[in-house]
Amino acid sequence: MYVGLILSALILMLLVFLRRKKVSFSIRVFLGMALGVLIGMYFKEEAMYLEPLGKAYINLIKMLVIPLVISSIITSITSLEDTNQLKKIGVKTLFWLVFTTFLACIVGLAVALILDPGAGVTFVPDASFKAREIPSFTKVLLDMVPSNTVAEAAEGKVIPVIIFALMVGVAASIESDKHSELIAPVKNFFKGFSQIMFRVTKMVLKLTPYGVFGLMSTVTSKYGLATLLPLGKLILAMYVACILLFVVVYSPLLAFVAKVNPIKFFKKIYPAQLVAFSTRSSYGTLPVTIKSLTDRVRISDKIANFVAPMGATMGLNACGGIYPVMVAIFAARIFNIPMQPIQYVQLILITTVASFGTAGVPGTASIMATVVLAAMGLPLQVVGMVLGVDVIIDMARTATNITGASVSALLVAASENEFNRDSFNNDADDPLELNM
Repeated sequence: MYVGLILSALILMLLVFLRRKKVSFSIRVFLGMALGVLIGMYFKEEAMYLEPLGKAYINLIKMLVIPLVISSIITSITSLEDTNQLKKIGVKTLFWLVFTTFLACIVGLAVALILDPGAGVTFVPDASFKAREIPSFTKVLLDMVPSNTVAEAAEGKVIPVIIFALMVGVAASIESDKHSELIAPVKNFFKGFSQIMFRVTKMVLKLTPYGVFGLMSTVTSKYGLATLLPLGKLILAMYVACILLFVVVYSPLLAFVAKVNPIKFFKKIYPAQLVAFSTRSSYGTLPVTIKSLTDRVRISDKIANFVAPMGATMGLNACGGIYPVMVAIFAARIFNIPMQPIQYVQLILITTVASFGTAGVPGTASIMATVVLAAMGLPLQVVGMVLGVDVIIDMARTATNITGASVSALLVAASENEFNRDSFNNDADDPLELNM
């Protein structure tokens, strides 16, 4: 144990040294991730002493989410010229989030049918699994409606908080047209508070390489090869589907609709992808996503601050699209339940609609899979079977989620002339550092 502690301390000192030497933020995060995996693999259970480091980082990230969401959304809306522009941006955002999730469902279905991850797998439920109650449609809708915003913020219920922020922002914009002098201090307050929150965000994100090191060492120590091998084909299918989504959906949208170089775009949001992969939280990655979109992709603050929080709430392409579809096909295969083409169409439609109840926090993809399985009449027990590898799958899911949200943000920004194409294409103006 002492050897591991000393080695971990040396690694942390190395990461500090690299920061002082102005080594790229992305490279330091990747190095922290890689070294965390090595520590976890070699020291196994002993590496759990690094768990507090990872948890502390996650807690700091969670601390940012609610105040950042409220301030950024209100500031974004009040900076719009008129309410008609808000309607246009809102409709376009919803369209692209729905459309990309719909395409993600098709990709997930195709990969599941081709690779057949359930072939030869014997049903072995996770002993700790307990089926969660599926909320009714009415309850889902009511849970989205704000009732006590302070309590909901404390409980981490982001959807009601977002709706509250949207209502405040819209009301402030309307009142600003009628009583501009009276509302001006309110708008300036949220603008200033938003700026402060981005400064706090920057302070917390400087800790990312160290937090990622702690997170990856803990994950690797908990989940060895013995856990992964039985469901290795499902893990492979999920990663293949996520990669394929980048190639056949995101890249054409970027190249032909936004008219940008897809490789350049993926390179620019790489810091957010790394943090998403490590933290497994779309909400937790939100500060990095917004910063990558504004500082590196060069879309306006108001579009990034509006679309990114929405993309972390609904239409998560992997958690709400690929994964539920793949689990449904996996369940049908191992329980020998035949499915007809019409049921595949039904599966895609159900999953697309259900994706808007997905919350961007670790582990909630399981409840979405449960909803889809129940709607399709498939055994819910299979969710308990895949829990053992959910952490490994969730890494790819979350990185894909924030990529899809970022693509949607760029598409909206490009259509609203809120995208600085010249700066995007100018590598000299876009160093590989995220100003961390």
